[in-house]
Amino acid sequence: MAQLAEAHGVATSYVAASGQRKAVDSAVVSAVLAELGVEADGDVGAPNGPGTLVSRAIEPCSVGEPGILITEDGRELSVNDLLPPDLPTGYHRFITDHREIAVVVPPPRLPARPAVWGWMLQLYALHSEQSWGIGDLADLKRCADWSAAELGSGAVLLNPLHAITPTVPVRRSPYSPSSRSFANPMFLSIPNVPEFARADIATRRQIEALRPSSTLLIDYDAVWTAKREALELLWPYARFDLPADPRLSEFATFCALAEIHGPDWRRWPTELRDPRGAQVAAAGRQLAERIAFHAWLQGLCDMQMAAARKNGPAIIHDLPVGATPDGADAWAQQDVLASRVRIGAPPDAFNQQGQDWNLPPWRPDQLAATGYAPWRDVLARAFSSADGLRIDHVAGLWRLWWIPPNEPPDRGTYVSYDADAMLAVLAIEATRAGGWVIGEDLGTVQHMVTESLHDRGMANSAVLWFSGNPRDWPENAMGSISTHDLPTATGFLAGEQVRVRAELGILDRPIAEEQAAADTERQRLLELLTAEGLAEPGASTDDLLVALHALLAEAPSRLLLAALTDVLGETRQPNMPGTLEQYPNWRIPLPQPLEQLMSDERLRRCVAPLQRARP
Repeated sequence: MAQLAEAHGVATSYVAASGQRKAVDSAVVSAVLAELGVEADGDVGAPNGPGTLVSRAIEPCSVGEPGILITEDGRELSVNDLLPPDLPTGYHRFITDHREIAVVVPPPRLPARPAVWGWMLQLYALHSEQSWGIGDLADLKRCADWSAAELGSGAVLLNPLHAITPTVPVRRSPYSPSSRSFANPMFLSIPNVPEFARADIATRRQIEALRPSSTLLIDYDAVWTAKREALELLWPYARFDLPADPRLSEFATFCALAEIHGPDWRRWPTELRDPRGAQVAAAGRQLAERIAFHAWLQGLCDMQMAAARKNGPAIIHDLPVGATPDGADAWAQQDVLASRVRIGAPPDAFNQQGQDWNLPPWRPDQLAATGYAPWRDVLARAFSSADGLRIDHVAGLWRLWWIPPNEPPDRGTYVSYDADAMLAVLAIEATRAGGWVIGEDLGTVQHMVTESLHDRGMANSAVLWFSGNPRDWPENAMGSISTHDLPTATGFLAGEQVRVRAELGILDRPIAEEQAAADTERQRLLELLTAEGLAEPGASTDDLLVALHALLAEAPSRLLLAALTDVLGETRQPNMPGTLEQYPNWRIPLPQPLEQLMSDERLRRCVAPLQRARP
């Protein structure tokens, strides 16, 4: 079984967070092999030929037999056993008498990006006098344009804006989307929909009356219910033809079926669980009007995002590691997903039972067999509306922690992916879009992950809480003070991360130990600020916030990001890992509306060092 596991990239042991090698229970290995369609007591046999080859443009690549290479632009080349080293960047096909292999040729490396500073922005938290209970794409444009014009910012990193299943209750976490290939219409600005201007006065008044009242925490269900009703009132005014896009039609069909049969396709009538079955095709004809409605919403999202990007700073999207098992992608991609597996992380000092993210992984064998078409589609669609991508848990391009059915998160194992192919596709799509690539490589990550990113001209992540003195950070990095899963700057200085976690009962150590560790970390940071001449002993919280941003500005990293939560003095972090309903994850609005924060003096003081460092 060990030989079989090795042949299919299933780990039989791994190095734990403690640094010790840990054996994986054979029952877990057997269960994971079963999810790959492999019998644990079967013969290893001769390995199958590759479904996809990555060919570097600077060196020949062996294909092992003669055949015809068909390039992406349609040219045909006769090949003996070596592909030529000067193939153009892109996706090609190598065909013999008995097989076809996808050939992926990436660029040598991505070009260097300009040095800029910008914002980390949870768009749902941004709100204005015009928005409907949640930040929207019109708020994004106003904020980005103002910051670029008055403060000289050059980038905005957004939380994931991927599609929800359009039912109530709405799943709140942006890292658990229904689909990674489409957008979330909850972020539409209703007054900026073209049909709003075409509607009659009575309809506009009816729509304006739907606007949700402001709440202390974001009410996703109320927001989506109001916006959906408004958009349905505008739909008769639409001038829309369904594009010839099979993936869009498939997604819109899922949305229409979910409205009737519920949000979890696994509980639909059996005949509707196959997206390419005859019953789904028949349902599609019956639901043509509703399918067109959901496709129209995607067109509106594209239009408003394009407006937000026009003549403004670079917009960088955040790409989650997967999509939910009950959502649109899982329904449409059953042939390439290990649908019964959940991905997560093995136990470590902070999560002693391991982590279960409840997201199904792609099967590496099926990715290779399809020439990485699903990965290509996700990236191409993401880059079509962005100037860059942050890849969440970028180590997942190398390996993912698979948790087999009916097992807890600590009883899983790593399954390997062809990182060379995954990175090659990422490099091609980024090059074609002229976009940034930033890999989130925080936590326990193999050294080769960061090294490979830098070798290809991609950036890694550096965070002040983890990465030491910013002066020592890599040039090719995205630098920030914190992240959405960590304390805000004000929260860290006040020790909120200890108080709140103790209140919620999720501390891994006694409160006294946790407090002592937090005090030590805070003192270390204060001593660094003093040593750098950025703060005096006994400085006020506001002065320390300015000093922290001045410290960030000393980093040589090309992309430096400040968070609006930090510069506005918010103590609550956006997300508290390890909680569900105990903490208002992804529901906390910014403490000030957009109209006020644009004139906030503390904000301007904090970003002044970044303006000087990135003029």
